[in-house]
Amino acid sequence: MIVTVREEGSWIKVYDEKSRKISQMGSQGIIVVGIAADFFVVVQGSRIKTYDENCRKISQMGASSIVVCGAAGQHFIVKEGNWLKVYDKHCKKVSQRSAK
Repeated sequence: MIVTVREEGSWIKVYDEKSRKISQMGSQGIIVVGIAADFFVVVQGSRIKTYDENCRKISQMGASSIVVCGAAGQHFIVKEGNWLKVYDKHCKKVSQRSAK
């Protein structure tokens, strides 16, 4: 289970509930934007990517005009125009609603 993901120098490091490092990956050009129980979300260039606790890529999607609001449980939320959209870790849309 992921408790935190931190950018440390040129590395992104994933930690468990006992503050032990589970894994790490290079951080060049990557911004961590959300952390859930068993995956985390990053923006890299024009792509939103999801990774598991071992820093293996799960999925990706385009990030054009999309802002990631956060992640929790098994989902992450993005704001696209006037819509809030919920995606699972495989970047499949689960639901959407008006952001107003």
